[in-house]
Amino acid sequence: MAGKSDTPLVVKGKRIDGRKANELRKMTAEVGIIPQADGSARFTMGETVAIAGVYGPKEVLPKHQTKDDRALIRVYYSMLPFSTTDRCRPGPSRRSKEISKVMIDALEAAVITEKYPATAIEIHVQILNANAGTRTAAINAASLALANAGIEMRDLVCAVAAGKADDTVLLDLFQPEDNFGQADLPIAVMPNRNEITLVQMDGDLSSKEFDESMKLVMDSAMEIYEVQKNALIGKKENKK
Repeated sequence: MAGKSDTPLVVKGKRIDGRKANELRKMTAEVGIIPQADGSARFTMGETVAIAGVYGPKEVLPKHQTKDDRALIRVYYSMLPFSTTDRCRPGPSRRSKEISKVMIDALEAAVITEKYPATAIEIHVQILNANAGTRTAAINAASLALANAGIEMRDLVCAVAAGKADDTVLLDLFQPEDNFGQADLPIAVMPNRNEITLVQMDGDLSSKEFDESMKLVMDSAMEIYEVQKNALIGKKENKK
């Protein structure tokens, strides 16, 4: 959240990329893209591209981290060095570690971990191109990869951010809105269970704006779910 842009981001209800306030970016999804993984997926939201690979259930190493009654979920999130206009430094960063932890929280609620006691399920996610919404695209890709791996889940996890720019509540911010917006609210949900698995907020929203943002996300969750579901049954693209 870097403050106001000199150029209006919302004009007569239309955003600068042509979308309405409550409209998601174009989404695509595909599974089985990494042959060596037990499950894998690519998920795009606009120009943001995330790929995920799932490995496991497998032996836990080091062994002292084993959970006898359930699986240990591990997430490794990273951005390719040239995924942004500013070159990312290779290797784990504070931000990548924070997003990895957030993703564990978002996904662990959906995985039936007790079905896989004393094992580890590892999820590796890379952002190939970043145009805002990287953590939500990463969660969508990871959820899809888990399902592709045959991991038993209570529901798929669908994630998107709402936020505020030019004093307007918007769904699925892209880079200019994210750079100059006033608030960003990434949310992950299990849509069929109507359960929230992640809420974060950067910036300030009034109670009314927060409620409006939550409604935008919850209303759009099934749209994301349909893209994921159709990828699992072989359709690569679902929203144009």
